[in-house]
Amino acid sequence: MKQIKKDIGETVKTTFMILLGNALLAFLVAAFIIPHNIVMGGTTGIALVAAKLFGADTALVVFLLNLALLVLGLVVIGRKLFFTSIASTVLYPVFLAVMQRIPGIDSFTDNTLLAALFAGVLMGVSLGLVMRVGSSTGGMDIANLVLAKWFHKGVAIFVYITDIIVVGAQAIISTPEQIMMGIVVLVLESLVLDRVMVFGKSQLQVYVVSKKFDEIRVKFLTELEAGVTMNYIQTGALGEEEKAVVCIIPSRKLYYANEIVRSVDPEAFVTVTKIKEVSGRGFTAERRYSELKTKISD
Repeated sequence: MKQIKKDIGETVKTTFMILLGNALLAFLVAAFIIPHNIVMGGTTGIALVAAKLFGADTALVVFLLNLALLVLGLVVIGRKLFFTSIASTVLYPVFLAVMQRIPGIDSFTDNTLLAALFAGVLMGVSLGLVMRVGSSTGGMDIANLVLAKWFHKGVAIFVYITDIIVVGAQAIISTPEQIMMGIVVLVLESLVLDRVMVFGKSQLQVYVVSKKFDEIRVKFLTELEAGVTMNYIQTGALGEEEKAVVCIIPSRKLYYANEIVRSVDPEAFVTVTKIKEVSGRGFTAERRYSELKTKISD
């Protein structure tokens, strides 16, 4: 029963994140990208070119391109990519069509730079929400994976190539300012996406070298309520065999960790390193407190 509730919770969370991410992406495109003719990559960029040259409906072009690439991905790569991409492939163009029909959505700002800043930040957030739950944004992501499989090259190469082609096509019908704003969007998107992907997962690693390692270990486990790993080390100067205490904690516990080390051994060697992501028992899984207390008391 507990596992069933957990699975349901994960399904609800995944569905919510995919819906929110795609809705937010559609909103920023309708509110900031299209009204200000800002250059953009992916299938949206291709759709923007089609809209300018032929007057095509942007959402419809995005949908048709995403659908075609989804089928191509199913044939070339397999069902796993198909199922992780199908939600965004359908949801994004639907949301975009709805957003474009909201009265006044293209009137948030007359300032192109402000529009580019908001678009870049929101794009990073929206893509990050979708990717955090293991879903794909579909579109050109699928095309890049297919090309990588066909030509046996790294995916990153084709990401650059397709972006250059799509952005280059828009550059022909865009002003230099619109191109520069597009670059601003891409840079901000990358920076924010990186932060969103690790948001709430980053921790600090405290590495302590001390002759009183066992006392520090126990205090970290009991007073700090943090998991601990012991490393066997050899000192550089004297070649002595010792143990080091490794502890992963949230940033709010750093002060207390330092206080514990100082109270036990003021001369202990301590380093603190930022860890981008942590998972496993004690972090994303439950800790075995009963087993822990029994071992410490023994």
